[in-house]
Amino acid sequence: MRNAALTLGLIGGLWGMLVGFFSFGYTDLLIRYPELAELTGGVANMALIRSMSLVAPILAIAGAAMARSANLVGGGLLLVSSAGMYLAFGFGVFTMFPIAMCALAGLLALGARQPDPH
Repeated sequence: MRNAALTLGLIGGLWGMLVGFFSFGYTDLLIRYPELAELTGGVANMALIRSMSLVAPILAIAGAAMARSANLVGGGLLLVSSAGMYLAFGFGVFTMFPIAMCALAGLLALGARQPDPH
């Protein structure tokens, strides 16, 4: 279970990084070109999106890295990352996989027995 949490968390964190790059870039465009917000509708909470673009993928990757040795802490970080991505980016076509993978990885890490059976 710990290896599955590590793998799913890394994939979810890397996919979350991709979503974060584009989200941060979009908010940067909105800052540089305010007329773009009139055309696209803008964003409701720019500070949340910008902060979660950085923090959520880092928490996911760190949680995945900790899933084998400190499964409770790693699982908690993965669940916090999943919740942060959901709150900042919503649940959509590009975010459903990182959110689901990080949430599942967090649950697997929390449910892992000490030590793993071989």
